[in-house]
Amino acid sequence: MSTAFLAHLRAELDGLRGAGLYKSERVITTPQGATVKTADGREVINLCANNYLGLSSHPAVIEAAHEALRTHGYGMSSVRFICGTQDLHKALEARIARFVGCEDAILYAAAFDANGGLFEPLLGEQDAVISDELNHASIIDGIRLCKAQRWRYRHNDMADLERCLAEAKAQGARFTLVFTDGVFSMDGTIAQLDAMRALCDRHGALLGIDECHATGFMGATGRGTHEHRGVFGKIDIITGTFGKALGGASGGFTAARREVVELLRQRSRPYLFSNTLMPAIAGASIAVLDLLEASTALRDKLADNTAYFRGAISRAGFDIKPGEHPIVPIMVYDASKAQQLASRLLELGVYVVGFFFPVVPKGQARIRVQMSAVHDRRHLEPAVKAFAQAGRELGIAK
Repeated sequence: MSTAFLAHLRAELDGLRGAGLYKSERVITTPQGATVKTADGREVINLCANNYLGLSSHPAVIEAAHEALRTHGYGMSSVRFICGTQDLHKALEARIARFVGCEDAILYAAAFDANGGLFEPLLGEQDAVISDELNHASIIDGIRLCKAQRWRYRHNDMADLERCLAEAKAQGARFTLVFTDGVFSMDGTIAQLDAMRALCDRHGALLGIDECHATGFMGATGRGTHEHRGVFGKIDIITGTFGKALGGASGGFTAARREVVELLRQRSRPYLFSNTLMPAIAGASIAVLDLLEASTALRDKLADNTAYFRGAISRAGFDIKPGEHPIVPIMVYDASKAQQLASRLLELGVYVVGFFFPVVPKGQARIRVQMSAVHDRRHLEPAVKAFAQAGRELGIAK
């Protein structure tokens, strides 16, 4: 590798460090849970995992994964259409489709792939896709791969969405797809799907949602944002993940009408050219759906933890994004100070991470706290006290 190129890379990295934007990985040595152990052996309260329902280390989920390993092997060494489809994969597709209220579903190695492989097979130059300006990177990248005309509307702004819909219709779009995160991962904002469905119906548009931060716990029975907003069964396309609330491993899905899924099986490149989801994940994910369909106890506890923490952290003097989602953005605004706060909290026994540009806009740095059903008050109360102490020390808490 050329000396000049390496010097360029070092300069880029030095620039990130100097701007306080360099991201470092911490090493943990235990399963995911309310607490984890770091590489130096300390046990700390974990407030930054996507483990919303506490299922990443649930005994029933682990046992289902072991059973799938025993009966179906470790890996498939194949893509689906060659020799990579087992009964477990078909069973999981049927179960997740039913769970989110769709006819059929298709599995992907990752949720990023579900969005990356969605738009290009379905939309062409005659069509239009309309996207919220704060949609996840996987949605943005997926849209870039298709040839449809593109519009972006201001975040969660229904008047601006209607403007885009009217413009797409005026320009003669054959089909129009509006696509949004159901819940926005950095803010915890919940999309106005009821209003969006009405707008899409008025303009003859399709509506699709990414449910990565919703499936399993949003809505009265955990079906997702569409259940929460009263439009369950009325969303045209749903993408999601098994890597967050649904066990926390990996893998994604797209659920929709049967014809949509069938065309994706024929043309979606991440599906056609990526290895099959490992059997242990498929088997464990089925067990997760068994648990969630049997009881709402986990999502109910998560809601209780969320309400407690949001109230307590506000009373401790922190500026948080309002809402009801277990994502609780604690606004710091300055990237370096967000990293200082995260480092001090780790010293005080609380594991959180600072988020800053390019993950969030410049000047919007924050600590993103995430609640879990595995947390108890014995975790949350000392965590709030640690935040209060670190906030006072750094001049962040009011």
